[in-house]
Amino acid sequence: MRVNHIIMVLIITAWPLYYLYELQLGAVSFLLLAIFFLYISLKELKIVREQIKKDEEKPKKEKIK
Repeated sequence: MRVNHIIMVLIITAWPLYYLYELQLGAVSFLLLAIFFLYISLKELKIVREQIKKDEEKPKKEKIK
């Protein structure tokens, strides 16, 4: 997920999360943010794993002396 998308989602959800915070439901907004960042980190982890798997599939060149 690109940084611009993350910032836009946080800006769009800022008011509803602040509204929950004002109603003494700050734990709910914290939980929603935690789930959002968990989702982002899992997507990034998937990308990294795919890159590692792709690198392992390439045959390594041996240097001949």
